[in-house]
Amino acid sequence: MDTQIYPMEFLYDGECAICCFDVAHMRRRDQQGRLCFIDISAPDFDPIPYGRSKEELLARITARRADGVVVEGPEVFRLAWSALGLGWLVTPTRWPGLACFAEASYRCFARNRVQLSRRFGGIFARLTPACDGNVCQRPGSGS
Repeated sequence: MDTQIYPMEFLYDGECAICCFDVAHMRRRDQQGRLCFIDISAPDFDPIPYGRSKEELLARITARRADGVVVEGPEVFRLAWSALGLGWLVTPTRWPGLACFAEASYRCFARNRVQLSRRFGGIFARLTPACDGNVCQRPGSGS
């Protein structure tokens, strides 16, 4: 495990169905405990340690590496997927042309995340595994 990066705090909006869908699936795959998921919409969440306001954190995906470095945007997903053993899937998003495309795509998604979640949240909610701590079950699996 890269002790400079992991465990990494992955900040997410627990009121966003799309975000919860992603987090539930990452949580299921995180067998080595490299990611610590923090719901920034929780009433007791304190943004001060991250050097940003809650509104700034809600506007752009943010994470804090084990060495205290705060990262945001597509790099958060690159590091998270790498922690899950899927880094090869996101490596191309670091290439010059694709890096610009990934950033532009993410900015577009981030601007429209709330509306997309309202519109398609029911679909994502039905597909989101139910999690209790680090144990998740697929919808309809019953066990």
